[in-house]
Amino acid sequence: MEEKKFDLNSLIGFILIGVIILYMLYQNSPTPEELEERAKQEQIDKENEPEEQAGQATLDLSETSDAIVANPTDSLATAAAQNALGAFAYSAGLSSATDNETLFENDVLELKISNRGGYITEARLKEFVTYKDAPVYLIKDGNASLDLVFNHQNRTLHSKELFFEPSLSADGNTLSMKLKISPTQYLEYRYTLKPGDYMMDFSVRTQGLSDVLDTSNDAVLHWELAGYRRAKSVAYENRYTELIWEYEGGKDDYLGQQQRTTDESVDVTYVAFKQHFFSSILLTDKPWKTASFVSENLVDDEDIDTLYTKKFKAELPLEYSGGELAYDMDWYYGPTDYKTLNDYNRNLDEVVPLGWGIFGWINRYLFIPLFGFLSSFLPYGISIIVMTILVRLALSPVTYKSYLSQAKMKVLRPEITEINEKHKDNAMKRQQETMALYRKAGASPMAGCIPALLQLPVFYALFQFFPSAFALRQKSFLWAEDLSSYDTVYELPFHIPLYGDHISLFPILASIAIFIYMTMTTGQTMQQQQPGMPNMKFIMYISPLFMLVFFNNYASGLSLYYFISNLITIGIMLVIKNYIIDEDKIHAKIQENKKKPKKQNRFQRKMAEMMEQAEAQQQQRGKKK
Repeated sequence: MEEKKFDLNSLIGFILIGVIILYMLYQNSPTPEELEERAKQEQIDKENEPEEQAGQATLDLSETSDAIVANPTDSLATAAAQNALGAFAYSAGLSSATDNETLFENDVLELKISNRGGYITEARLKEFVTYKDAPVYLIKDGNASLDLVFNHQNRTLHSKELFFEPSLSADGNTLSMKLKISPTQYLEYRYTLKPGDYMMDFSVRTQGLSDVLDTSNDAVLHWELAGYRRAKSVAYENRYTELIWEYEGGKDDYLGQQQRTTDESVDVTYVAFKQHFFSSILLTDKPWKTASFVSENLVDDEDIDTLYTKKFKAELPLEYSGGELAYDMDWYYGPTDYKTLNDYNRNLDEVVPLGWGIFGWINRYLFIPLFGFLSSFLPYGISIIVMTILVRLALSPVTYKSYLSQAKMKVLRPEITEINEKHKDNAMKRQQETMALYRKAGASPMAGCIPALLQLPVFYALFQFFPSAFALRQKSFLWAEDLSSYDTVYELPFHIPLYGDHISLFPILASIAIFIYMTMTTGQTMQQQQPGMPNMKFIMYISPLFMLVFFNNYASGLSLYYFISNLITIGIMLVIKNYIIDEDKIHAKIQENKKKPKKQNRFQRKMAEMMEQAEAQQQQRGKKK
């Protein structure tokens, strides 16, 4: 076998060939200017290339439409539009293919509808202003969108990127926006406004598109809105900003207050984007079979100024019927006012948070009619005071029962103290003797708690009523500029956590009144407090402190109610104590009751037997020890 040897000449030859190749590559390499031009061309080619998504071509429809609008005679632009939009490229060649907006209004609502997308790009409520005296816009500067997503010849098209042709009726009450593929074939959004009405008829329908659209999958209506801040306290406003919907013929539900919440539902008949005192609501005559919802909290720091509160999203599938769309809907842009919403008789009053069960019933059938009657001829602050007086007078019998129970316990205090001293080493016997005394005297420590519990539904109903009372918005009283927001008597140069950067006077007055009231009602209880019972002195101090801190950012109307309510209660208790209840007569009555034989019911006999058995067992264990 021939031995392989190292060939120096071959190595030199390979090196020379490599040098020549490198030199040729260098000489033919593009200049920096050529590289920049090539990069631009690659970017253009990339933008024009369709991206595959779920087996269909999803194109940059907006830029394609703009290209044909900018160059209507450009054959390349027209071809690109037809490739991207299919039959809907027809709409991009019409004279209406601009970003113009059509003004559409009545005496309470002003709307602007854009040719691009055919949806509302501006909605202003004419009769209202913000706390800064700025107009109230529900929609402005791109905070909302409506997008119908549908399939057409292996394309996914978005209506918000396409051009609609506007047509306003002669009376100005109806606006038709048509996305055309021919003069007689189109997708139409139809808006109809009635004088003095916040509710607008809205329909989505197609004509002649059954052979053009892919109806194997439902079209999906995407509705989004970011709610503007309109109140002094963004934390307070955000607490009452939420997404609500009605489903299954009258049930209602809502998304919570977390950073981001999602949910789905079936047979949905309306979706409400509520922004405390103003709402945007989309209703349908034919229920959406399914719907999905998203709520995102946009307030990162409640202590600083912010533009938006929450962002809402709703996805609403629209079913085809005979290859066409035909949905009759309604759109409400207006105040979250109970009377206004309730008058539509479409269960929209559920958007107003009046409380569940008995609490909502009390508000609907008692406090809302009563306050509406009083405020029809009295200033709003005076109406709150008068309603509070009427409520406290109606509850005065309950207050009397509660104070009478306290008076009986006060009279029995010496005997209870004697029992405690006599049986201080025998808890079971002490409890038996105390219960026997209560039974003979016709008194009970629970008698004072039951009347207080009876008042809770009223108090909670009013707690829900005042923050939801649209009538109080921007109504002043004394030093409070707006009874639906906090009052301010002094602006702090710094921020206190949980309290804020201001001092409200009504919560301070309410806290003082609560402290005086609790001193009167818990003073006797503390003197006869049993081991294991809650520390009433702690409760007496913590309740006013809670009111002082947490109500500093609440509606001043609510704090005014609590202040007047506690003042009236204090007055009623002083009258009962000094002019109605006579402790000597109560003592005589108790002594008389003791002499009467007391019949025990079955439950009392059973309890007495159980306590006697327990005492006997305790004594038996003591003897064994």
